[in-house]
This record gives sequence, C-alpha cells and structure tokens, in this order.
Amino acid sequence: MMCMVDHTIVHFEIPAKYAKKLIKFYSDLFGWKMKKVQWMDYWLVETVPINKQGQPIRPGVNGGLYHKEKETTNMTQMNYINVESIDDYMEKIKALGGKIIAPKQEIPNTGWTAIAVDPEGNYFGLFQRK
Repeated sequence: MMCMVDHTIVHFEIPAKYAKKLIKFYSDLFGWKMKKVQWMDYWLVETVPINKQGQPIRPGVNGGLYHKEKETTNMTQMNYINVESIDDYMEKIKALGGKIIAPKQEIPNTGWTAIAVDPEGNYFGLFQRK
C-alpha cells in the first residue's frame, strides 16, 4: 500500500566546479556542516541538525553539493520534490510535456531519485523514500 506524502521540497543540490571553495564559502557564510559521501564525489549539506537516520530534527531542508566535471547546459541549483512513486511521476511528467533526463536511480538505504526538466527547460528532481 502506497502512503500519501506531501509534495514538498525535500532536498537541494549545488553544483560546484571547485567544491572545496564552495564548501568553505557556505560553511563560513551560513554555518552549514558538510560531510563527504565515501562512495562518490558528493557532500551532504546540513542546514538543520539531523537525527541518527539523517532526517532533520526541526523544520528545514538539507541538501548536497557535488563536483561538476564540466559545464552543463542550464543546470544550476536544483530542488527535489517528495513523491509517492517515482515511476508514476515520471509518466505524469512525460504526459504533461516534460522530459526525464536522469532515470530512476537508487540511493542505498534511503530511496530513489530521478531528474526531470519541465516544458520551459527548468530542472527538478523527484525523490521517493524507501
């Protein structure tokens, strides 16, 4: 049985050509904590404190910072929207004139993501919890 979720922003991502420079910038500016993910070139960004399961303990949205290897088209900071079913929402996006540019991908012990672009060319991500 699928549970209903609020379709709210649950994660953001910041692309960085020079990751160390941006990590220092955001840490010094806002006091955000950054933690490197061992299995990829990616840092978790903690804007609010988290519990042992990695979930915020008070209202707020945490995110990530990733090293971009090359310049991308118009991809900038990106938000991820919480959904009940990535598969269902990928179909809805296509039916409404959007495109899926990165298919469903598992995040171990967490859930799944996919990246889409709307009819105007704006990127956004989908997130489904495990």
